[in-house]
Amino acid sequence: MSVEQPMWRALTGYRVLTLCYAVGLFLASYGEYASPGLAVAYYVVLAPWTLLTLRRVSGAARCTWPFLGADLVIALAGILLTPLAQGADRVASGVPTLPSIWTAGAVLAYALKGGWRWAAFASALVGLANVVQRGTPSQSTVHAVLLVCVASIAIGYVIEVARASERTLARALEIDSANRERERLARDIHDSVLQVLAMVQRRGTALGGEAAELGRLAGEQESALRTLILGGPPAPPAEDAEPGAGEAPLDLLPLLTAHTGPGVSLAGPGTPVLLPPHTAREVAAAVAAALDNVRAHAGEGARAWLLVEDEPEEVLVTVRDDGPGIPEGRLDQAATEGRLGVAQSIRGRLRDLGGGAELLSVPGQGTEVELRVPRAAT
Repeated sequence: MSVEQPMWRALTGYRVLTLCYAVGLFLASYGEYASPGLAVAYYVVLAPWTLLTLRRVSGAARCTWPFLGADLVIALAGILLTPLAQGADRVASGVPTLPSIWTAGAVLAYALKGGWRWAAFASALVGLANVVQRGTPSQSTVHAVLLVCVASIAIGYVIEVARASERTLARALEIDSANRERERLARDIHDSVLQVLAMVQRRGTALGGEAAELGRLAGEQESALRTLILGGPPAPPAEDAEPGAGEAPLDLLPLLTAHTGPGVSLAGPGTPVLLPPHTAREVAAAVAAALDNVRAHAGEGARAWLLVEDEPEEVLVTVRDDGPGIPEGRLDQAATEGRLGVAQSIRGRLRDLGGGAELLSVPGQGTEVELRVPRAAT
C-alpha cells in the first residue's frame, strides 16, 4: 500500500464529519438566519455531493483535477453565499461560513493530489473568498486562513517527500533484485562455461600446435565473458517462484558424495541431513566450486576432506585441503580480475541462503572453507 493512502482515507472521514458539523451549526442557529431557505438550498447540494463523491477522495488516481475544481467551487460558493444567508450583522460578528471547516477538506485534497504548490493555490482562493465575504480582513479571518494555508502546504510538502522516498525505495529494491539475479547467473556461468574455457585454454597450451590456437581463442572468450559479468548491465529480476518451493526436502549427503573420489573424502552424520531442495543444491554447488579451486590451485596430488555437521541451529560443511594455501591478498586480486569462484560461487551462494562462508588459509598449510546455513534461513 502507498504511504499516502492512509491520508486519503483520513480525508474521506474528515469530509463526512465536517459535513455533519456544518449542518449541525445551521440547525442550532436556524432561527437567526436572514435567509434560511438559501442555506437549506446550499446544504441540499453540499450533502449529496459530499456523500456521493467519497469514492473520489479515496485515492490519488480517482481524485481527478476536474473533480477537485468542482469541489473547490462548491466550497467557495458556500463562503460567498454566507452574507446573503446569515445577514450582514451576523457576518460582522464572526459567525462561521456555510461550509464552515468543510472547506479545509477541499484544500487538503489539492495538497494530497498535487503537493504543496497546488495546496497554496487552493488555500489562497479560500482566503480571498473569506476576505470578500467579510468585507474587511478581521483578526479571526486572517487566523483561520493562515491556519488552513500552513496546514495544507505542510501536508502537501510531506506528500511530495513521501512520494520521492517511495520511488527511491522501489528503485533500490529493483536494483538489489537485479544484482542478486546477476550474481546468480555469474555463479552459474563460473561453474560451467568459464571452467570449461579455462580448461580448454590450459590443455590447448600444453598440447601446442592447432590446439594452442584453440586454447588462445578460449582464453580470449573467457576474458571477455569475465569482463561482461563484472561490468555488463544487470539482468532483469527473476519473476519465477522461489526454486524448490513445495518440493520434498533433500538429503545433502548424497549430493556431496557425488564429488568424492580418490583424492576427496567425506565424513558426516549417520542420519540424513535434510534441507530444502534449492538450499541443498546450492550448498552442493558451493562445495563443488571449493573443490574446483583445490584442483586448480593445490595441485594434482593434493587431498581434500569434506566434513558435514548437522546441528540444531545450522548445517556446517567444511572443505579442507593440504595444498600450499592462498597468499595474502590473492582473493581480492582474483575478484578484481573477474575470477568469481570464491566471491560468487561460494560466498555469494551462501549469502543468498541467509548463511555465510569463511575461508581460512595459511601459506604452506592448506586451506579450509566453512559453509554455514542457518536452519531458520532454510
